[in-house]
Amino acid sequence: MLRLAFLTTALVCTLVSGFAPVAPSTASSALRLAVGETAPDFALTDQNGKVVKRSGIRKPLVVYFYPADSTPGCTKQATAFNDKVKELRAKYGADLVGISGQDTASKQKFASELGLTFSILADEGDKVRKEFNVPRAAFGLLPGRVTYVLDKKGVCQKVYNELANAESHVDEAIEVLADLKQSQGPLAGFLG
Repeated sequence: MLRLAFLTTALVCTLVSGFAPVAPSTASSALRLAVGETAPDFALTDQNGKVVKRSGIRKPLVVYFYPADSTPGCTKQATAFNDKVKELRAKYGADLVGISGQDTASKQKFASELGLTFSILADEGDKVRKEFNVPRAAFGLLPGRVTYVLDKKGVCQKVYNELANAESHVDEAIEVLADLKQSQGPLAGFLG
């Protein structure tokens, strides 16, 4: 019994540190929001006190849920997204928000420490996380890390569920945004 508890603890610690390989999932029946469905609307406050409403964003949107501010994996993920946010906006005409359950004071500190140039939203009480039905990770011990790529109408184009490789979420989002841009063609802005 003691050995099983030790192995479980070691596995959880390894997953949290970001070193254990976990097979990514692009869609799962455990997730409420599936590809082809419209994302739930939300209005949450970001690190600057601005209320961000999903339905008010009329362009492709990357929405990523992460476990907690200022943790190693979440710091890597936020930094990786921050490094690519200008490209997301300029090349793909998209925007980006990160969401976790801490309050706005935590978001302010996290954004300031990393110099984040995109909104990270305070989902106190995890209401929006529950509306998206983001699964828990590491045997239910941690909030999950899931990225959704939405088109300009809020329809989900990709669900990427990967706890351990936090930085991989950026590449997955860019791949989908590139496909969206290519499928819309040069006249998409005039026709849609």
